[in-house]
Amino acid sequence: MKKDVVVQMSDSMEETPIAHLVQLANQFSSQIYFEMDTKRVNAKSIMGMMSLVLTAGDSVTICADGEDQEKAIAKLEEFLTA
Repeated sequence: MKKDVVVQMSDSMEETPIAHLVQLANQFSSQIYFEMDTKRVNAKSIMGMMSLVLTAGDSVTICADGEDQEKAIAKLEEFLTA
């Protein structure tokens, strides 16, 4: 399952917000990846997520595969658009 999302967070996506995003992703059993341009990173990896350098206005695709994939994508989208 995939969902395109435009990042709308008011805070820049530096260490603390990225850490919260990774913690949120780790609450789900599904495999979760973020795709942006030519990069695909594991959403459960702090180093991978930091390599994306997400900022407000960026378009990212959330990919999830597993029993809780719909819930995972919904929660991650909610986090990124808050």
